[in-house]
Amino acid sequence: MKFAIIAAGEGSRLAEEGVKAPKPLIELQGVPIVERLVKIFAKNNASSICIIINGRQPSTLALLEELKKSYPIEIVVKDTESSMHSLYALSPLLQGDRFCLTTVDTLFDEEEFTAYIKKFQAGNCDGMMAVTDFVDDEKPLYVETDENLFITDFCDSAKPGTRYISGGIYGLTPLALDILQKCIDEGVERMRNFQRRLVKEGLRLKACPLGKILDIDHAEDISKAEEFLSSK
Repeated sequence: MKFAIIAAGEGSRLAEEGVKAPKPLIELQGVPIVERLVKIFAKNNASSICIIINGRQPSTLALLEELKKSYPIEIVVKDTESSMHSLYALSPLLQGDRFCLTTVDTLFDEEEFTAYIKKFQAGNCDGMMAVTDFVDDEKPLYVETDENLFITDFCDSAKPGTRYISGGIYGLTPLALDILQKCIDEGVERMRNFQRRLVKEGLRLKACPLGKILDIDHAEDISKAEEFLSSK
């Protein structure tokens, strides 16, 4: 199974708040967050780990080139408009197999993640999205499901009874890449609109609840992440 990391963002909010390191190189418990993900993916038998960074991250590129000596890393250096366009830039490397995609700042419990990957590999759905009922996001994407946790919609605001939001961990099959191409051709923008399109096109997407999933968007999130990891 393939894995992918989107690390092409600017990290502008973190820089404005005094964080000097590029986002992929922010350290948690002494380990850069991109390296942490690479090692977790390797533990989950990654056949390849595809990573996209922008063209202004020489220090990140240097770390990835070093990690490439020990892990099956493929690197794409490209400036993109959005996470959806970053996925599109990675898509030639993701053909032909199931894959799991995350953004570089996604933080989760390793044991829960491994259980999620096993469920995705064993299931017969077209995709499995990690979701959480922990909401600590400025613009969360709410996930509507049926009684069997198959996803029926992605919403910008919560409807009555909505429990989960997207955790930013996407397990997908090559079918999703065909729909991604349609989105690009039609000028669709934003990852959440791509996810909505997956549902509209009839892909069977299942929600997999995890516990707490954190994103590192602000300087204060770094201490929250450290606390989260220390509690494990």
